[in-house]
Amino acid sequence: MSQAEKSQAEKSQAERALSSDPRGSRNPLWTLGLLRSEITTLLRRHRTYALLGVLAAVPVLIGIAVRIETGGGGSGGAGGPDGGAGPAFLAQVTNNGVFLVFAALAATLPVFLPMAVGVVAGDAIAGEASSGTLRYLLVAPAGRTRLLLVKYASVLAFCLIATLVVAASALAVGALLFPVGEVTTISGTRIGIGEGLVRAGLTALVVAVSLTGFAALGLFVSTLTGSGIGAMAATVGLLITVQILDSIPQLSGVHPYLFAHYWMSFADVLREPVHWDDLVKNFQLQGLYVAVFGSAAWARFTAKDVTA
Repeated sequence: MSQAEKSQAEKSQAERALSSDPRGSRNPLWTLGLLRSEITTLLRRHRTYALLGVLAAVPVLIGIAVRIETGGGGSGGAGGPDGGAGPAFLAQVTNNGVFLVFAALAATLPVFLPMAVGVVAGDAIAGEASSGTLRYLLVAPAGRTRLLLVKYASVLAFCLIATLVVAASALAVGALLFPVGEVTTISGTRIGIGEGLVRAGLTALVVAVSLTGFAALGLFVSTLTGSGIGAMAATVGLLITVQILDSIPQLSGVHPYLFAHYWMSFADVLREPVHWDDLVKNFQLQGLYVAVFGSAAWARFTAKDVTA
């Protein structure tokens, strides 16, 4: 399908969403219809399939590599109290395939997951502007604020979907290649497989929430330009810059304010009991980024001149 055909298809889908309720913004169902249309459009794009496919492949590659390296034996030792990082989870995979979920999230969170989110968030507004559909959407009576909220909600939906794809792929591969049973926590205690799966689900949810601040930053960048590719590149560039800054010890004073600093705190979900200190700091930091850059995106978008 050519770019012109894709643009026309998106215009047609937007038209159906806008015409589904003539009362427009007076009916909250109109917003739900627009959100459903936005998420459907996002999930039908070939780019989204490619991003999710790459994310799903990472646990497969990790599982196969561990299987080949260890021969499927259970020689990995238990993680110690400070074993919350990826390598400690990786050492446990041969003992219990459930740990592949934690290892895969630890492997994808620093780069792959946020890069995928950066692509989607950066394209949210700028992509519509470059394809010519933004002017059409702004004809809707709901206004720019509601459209911006719908765009951000669709990015958040992608954050959750992408994280669950990684977790589900890791769980399937882990169960296929390795034994599955009681889970040894980072604290050294053992919990049942049912609670272990619940902890894995909570971990995926924490990772998804950890990406909300970066998603708001990407949405703000998307309002600054009419080039979807430029917005995506700038958002991913900011991600790489922040990751570099967070790795420089001399800048430890600013580390707690970087959106990526507490990302790996999801490992505390696998402690017994759960350690909430860094998790709460992470949630608070993401909330701050959402508030600041969400407000900045709103201020920019509501004043944006969309005439071209």
